[in-house]
Amino acid sequence: IAEEEVATIALFKASAPSVVHITTHSVARDYFSLDIHKIPRGSGTGFVWDELGHIVTNYHVIKDADIAYVSFGDQDDAAAKLVGAAPEKDLAVLKIDTDPARLHPLPLGTSIDLEVGLKALAIGNPFGLDHTLTTGIVSALGREIESTTGLPIKDVIQTDAAINPGNSGGPLLDSSGKLIGVNTAIYSPSGTYAGIGFAIPVDVVKWVVPELIQHGKIIRAGLAASFASDRIIAQLGLPGVLILDVQPNGAASAASLRPTRRTQRGQIILGDIIIAIDDIPIRDNKDLLLALENYKAGDQVSLTLWRDGTESRVDVDLEVAD
Repeated sequence: IAEEEVATIALFKASAPSVVHITTHSVARDYFSLDIHKIPRGSGTGFVWDELGHIVTNYHVIKDADIAYVSFGDQDDAAAKLVGAAPEKDLAVLKIDTDPARLHPLPLGTSIDLEVGLKALAIGNPFGLDHTLTTGIVSALGREIESTTGLPIKDVIQTDAAINPGNSGGPLLDSSGKLIGVNTAIYSPSGTYAGIGFAIPVDVVKWVVPELIQHGKIIRAGLAASFASDRIIAQLGLPGVLILDVQPNGAASAASLRPTRRTQRGQIILGDIIIAIDDIPIRDNKDLLLALENYKAGDQVSLTLWRDGTESRVDVDLEVAD
């Protein structure tokens, strides 16, 4: 056996106990008997996050499910409780009560220093076939895919390690067995593997998952203001995001950001238009939301505004978004 094969075998043996099979069901009541029936919805993959029983998977694996079960490859299924979800990142956290001896968290790597050509290994349950290993390389970096909310997920890893339906939520590992991504999607005209798979980078996972465990959702920084929809922005041909309203007594109000208002004669006076945050260009609400992910509540940012036909800059303290 070649040395590289020995290393791959050892990696699989060490990592496979951390990977779980997730099955989901919906619940329906029989119209005549009123009995409750469980209806299978689908299956996917997840992996152990910590020794407290938290399991990480894709949001789309558990979306609209009433019940989820986790299996470690044996015949025993553990009922899982949803702890938190981030649809905009296609990540979710489940929790199971099980023997701590079965919980083997995966070591975490980094994704910021990945290079195209590095080895990548995926473990999952394609088509319900548990603990399947596929290997390949990091094919490209900085890809962008769309989440179930329509918001883009940026800096996604592209790999040619075979990923098929059922692999979703499983780990993408480097050659040392460290987690570098969460397999989430494929690009395929036929719906099956066509050589292009995508994984959410672990650097995103490392800040999203603790938020979900602690709060059940991502706690975002915000501007204590409401904004026009992208449809209105496009219709008016605006260069950025229009402020519709400013919360009284908030930091945006203290910074004198101008809301849109209507005069006594019915004329609409447009408010400030945000065109950049700390020199990050802002064209629509997606840009605004993604830019604010770089900050926490309490941070101060410099807004570039289009006001009265000219650019101006205003410093604003960020607050916890609603």
